[in-house]
Amino acid sequence: MQSFYAERFEREMGCTETEWLRWLPAAIGEHPWKLQDHSAGVRIGDGALGLKWQVGEPRVIALVRIPRLLVTFRFAGLSEAQRYSFMKRFDLYMLRGGG
Repeated sequence: MQSFYAERFEREMGCTETEWLRWLPAAIGEHPWKLQDHSAGVRIGDGALGLKWQVGEPRVIALVRIPRLLVTFRFAGLSEAQRYSFMKRFDLYMLRGGG
C-alpha cells in the first residue's frame, strides 16, 4: 500500500480482465459506478474516479505466464486525503498473495 496517490497514475495488474471485473465491485464498495467497454466511472462524494484498462502481453518468467492488465486511474475533484481513503480500501480488496 502506498502513502500517497496522485490524481493520475498507471498500474500493471497481474490478472485477467475477467478476474479484474469480478474483483472490481468489492474494491469499489458502496460508491455508485458505471461499467463501460474497458473502462468504468466511479462517483466518490462530489468527485470521481475514471478507470481505463487494456490487456497487455503476459509476463513470462521461465515456464510461468502471468496475465497483465494495464490500468489507468484518473481522479477528479478529490483531495489527497479522499484519494488515499478510497485507494486504501481498493488496494486491500485487490491484494493477492501467495506463500
